[in-house]
Amino acid sequence: MNAKKFLRLPEVKARVGMSRTAIYRDMQAGLFPKQIAIGRNAVAWDSDEIEQWQQSKIEASRNGMTPEKSALQG
Repeated sequence: MNAKKFLRLPEVKARVGMSRTAIYRDMQAGLFPKQIAIGRNAVAWDSDEIEQWQQSKIEASRNGMTPEKSALQG
């Protein structure tokens, strides 16, 4: 069984190369995985969802799709 791993914001930013503002903006637009509440004042992201998002960006780029078109089809 593969254990789930939660990523906190600094690690998400480092993995995807986006700023906090861009991450939250894209979450609101439905273009980035939603955060998960892991405590009273703590949130994290599912590492599998981040990896899937990254893979979708790679595939969209290689297929000549813009990020907007990719999000609409995903």
